[in-house]
Parts: sequence; structure tokens; C-alpha cells
Amino acid sequence: MNYFSLNTNVKELRIGDNSSKGIDKEIGKYIVFTMKIPWDVLKKNLTKTPEKIIFVESVEKDIIDNEIDNLDDFDTVLGVGGGMAIDCAKYSSWKLKKRLVSIPTILSVDAFTTPAAGIRVNHDVRYLGEASPNPLIIDYKILKTAPKSLNIAGIGDLLSIHTASFDWQIANKAKKSEFPFDSNAISNGKEILNFVYNNIGNIRENNNNGLRCIVEAYISLNTICLPIGHFRIEEGSEHYLFYELEERLKRPFLHGEIIGLGIYLMSRLQNNDFKFITSIMDDVSLSYHPKSMMILKKDLIDSILNLRNYVEKKSKLWYTIINESSIEKDWVEENIKLLNF
Repeated sequence: MNYFSLNTNVKELRIGDNSSKGIDKEIGKYIVFTMKIPWDVLKKNLTKTPEKIIFVESVEKDIIDNEIDNLDDFDTVLGVGGGMAIDCAKYSSWKLKKRLVSIPTILSVDAFTTPAAGIRVNHDVRYLGEASPNPLIIDYKILKTAPKSLNIAGIGDLLSIHTASFDWQIANKAKKSEFPFDSNAISNGKEILNFVYNNIGNIRENNNNGLRCIVEAYISLNTICLPIGHFRIEEGSEHYLFYELEERLKRPFLHGEIIGLGIYLMSRLQNNDFKFITSIMDDVSLSYHPKSMMILKKDLIDSILNLRNYVEKKSKLWYTIINESSIEKDWVEENIKLLNF
């Protein structure tokens, strides 16, 4: 994949074994957003003590704002961990106008390559600000300390191109697209999917080529979406099921896995090559079944039945297959029967 000459918000990428070593010597005074396990892994590569370590328990805006009020002067926000830590770091970097350095320790979500921070206001998703990692550090050795499943989950925000692009085509056909339709963006998104399909074995094995594939595909997605000003080819109905469930159950999920569940169900609602995309998720060993996320059958049924009502009340959500579907209980029962609870 060739992305460095294109439009991406990643100012510098450092990728390889031990690529995080010594970064603290380059970034002046710094604060850290992280969690205990990723911080214990990374701190062995650092020599300077941060001005403050903020252990992330929530991505609620009020909680983050409270953490960053009245900080002593510093130069850099360092995000270390998964999507929650990286999003908190991005938001704080943007709000405080400080340099951002991102070191993901799992690849479960594309937050480390996207400019906006996905935070919550009363459990409602908001994408705020714009922050670019300088540098983004992909340290293979650190990523491999995590369970394979947490990196495999990174494929969720790539496979979502399958359903989200289909949703955009539906919106365009109904003359409901919020943006000028771009067939080139759709075609380029399919190229990313083909790149991912050709690396399924590497991703499943969690080897360097598989990890690099996920990162390159994320960055390549940016080269499509940032110039047109939106991520319509990658976010659609599959994400909206996740938003409804998160708001309903008031707890976070491992992003790529809950998106996988959305892809499983919404590809069926779209009648969009659902057997193929499910076989890809199975082949790569993506955990998308409700059982692995402790989602009860009743909660999932209630969520799916409420989806159209949910999206129509959220004016900021784009037009998708959900807007055109009357989802009945018989359909839900039929399409969840192969899922594990």
C-alpha cells in the first residue's frame, strides 16, 4: 500500500520492533493517558518520569475535562493503550493545543490514525477536535504482548467498509446522501478490503506483516476519507447498532468486536454478501458473538428492534439501510439464531 505521498493526518510513522524506545527523550515534559497494563508494558522503554499519569476509566467529556483542568505546564500528550486512552489523549491534545504522540498497545480500533476524538456526552458518541500524532509509534514487540484477539479486533473498523459503503450507495439512490456521492471513494475502499482479505492469515497469526497490514489499511483509509471530509465509506449501520447498545447498556465494548457484530447483522439486513463477510470474520478469528461481549439475547433483540427509532431520533446519524427497514421480531429471531449467547 502506498500512502505516504497522499493526504493523511499521521505526521510521522515509526514502525518496527522497539520503535518506542527513547521517545520520552524527544518530547519534553509530558503527561500520559493510559491504563495500568499498557503502561506497565511501555514504561520499561522510557527513562523520564511524566508530569502526570492519567489512568483512563471513562471517555466521558466531563471526566476528561476534570482531569486536565489546572495542569502544570508541559509540552506533549502521550496516549498509550487502546482506543479509550488514545481518544482521551487526542481530545486533550486538541483542547490544550499540545503535541500528540500516540503509542497504541493494541490495534482494536482505528482511533490512533483518525483526527477526531470519539468521546461521550452522557453516553452519546461525539467526535470532537482534530489531533495528528507526531509521531505515531507502532512497536511490534509491544503489540505482541497483548492477546492476539485484541489486535485481530482491529479488522472490525476495516471490514465495516463492506456495510458502510453499501449504506452510502443506498443513501445516494434514495437521494438522502449527506455528502456528494464519490464512486472513486467506494472503489478505493474496496481496494483496502482486498488488501485485508489477502492478509487474513497474517492478521490471524498476529505476525509483523499482519500488524503492519492493519496499520497501513487504516492510514490508507485516511487518504480516502480526509480529503472528502468524512468517513462515510467506513461508518454506517454497523456502527449504529454499537451506539445503540452502548447507550442502552451504559458500558464500553471492545470496538472491533462490537463492530463485527454490527457487520454480521447489518450485512444481512442489507442482503449484502453476508455469507462472504461472515466467513472472513470467522477465518480471521474475530470475536463478534454476543457471548464474548456478555450481551444477553434479550438486550440484543431489544436493541435491534429499537434501531430505526434510535437512528431517526439522532439527527447527526447518516442515512442507512436502517432508515429503509421495518425490522420485525421474526426477522431478528431468524438472523440471530446462529449467534452464540
